[in-house]
Amino acid sequence: MRERIALRVWRERLLPLLLATGLVVLLTGCENTDMQLATEAGVDAFKAVTLSDQDVVELAGKSSTLMDNEHAVAPAENQYAKRLRSLVGDLHEQDGYTFNYKVYLRDEVNAFAMADGSIRIFSGLMDMLDDGELRFVIGHEMGHIVKQHTAKQLRLAFAASALRKGLAAQEGAVADIARSQLGGLVQRLTAAQFSQLEEKVADDYGLSFLKAQGYAPEDAVSALNKLSALGSGHSFLSSHPDPALRAERINLQIQGKALSVEETQENLLSMMKQKMIEWYSLLRDMVMGLFKSLAGQADIKRGVT
Repeated sequence: MRERIALRVWRERLLPLLLATGLVVLLTGCENTDMQLATEAGVDAFKAVTLSDQDVVELAGKSSTLMDNEHAVAPAENQYAKRLRSLVGDLHEQDGYTFNYKVYLRDEVNAFAMADGSIRIFSGLMDMLDDGELRFVIGHEMGHIVKQHTAKQLRLAFAASALRKGLAAQEGAVADIARSQLGGLVQRLTAAQFSQLEEKVADDYGLSFLKAQGYAPEDAVSALNKLSALGSGHSFLSSHPDPALRAERINLQIQGKALSVEETQENLLSMMKQKMIEWYSLLRDMVMGLFKSLAGQADIKRGVT
């Protein structure tokens, strides 16, 4: 028990602190180093791995507010806002998370989510998709929040901030570029690219969302196919895995020919547990057989003597 507690303290507290300190030491060992920026870099590196869930939510909320101030948000009486409101209704809480929704009046085909539950849909995307398809997109963005993908991206953004400040602490052309990027946390968050696995998990959540709400699951397939039709040069596709392949995967799930990521993981875990039980039983039998053999040999020796 003490060893486990010590290991947890090392992993959660001491190791991050040493990493942060190491970054500062590395930077301050160089000539022409801006000590303040170097220290800030170490602090940000520490924050990146020690941010509490509440810290993440608060930072995401500030980021959402900044983004809202920088975009034209559809007012309540706007047709886009009314349409979004008709789609989400009173759906503001699910799986322990609270969501808030807004429309950005911009022709761009895009949508994003923040770890505080903020979901933003661009009017260009709303023009492209019908109501059922938009519900899938909303469910997909909810999935990124519920499955902690957005929280992970925020922590990564902090880590990137530490790296930028570390570079900016030095003199020279690289430092000038790094300094110009300071404060780019929000831009990094909104431009974040989720992994293919995370996109699949979010797709699965969006599909489950449609089914749970009583909507046609096929809307997920048609939404992804429409996004695929944008063409390879579109900015949306440059930051997302191929929607056509995602549509095929979702369609197989609807037909009962494929499993979700979580179902696959659960099956694999169950199989591994079963194998461990079998190996344990086999090992136990071997050990018991060995003990019996040794005991038999001991009895024989005692009988002979």
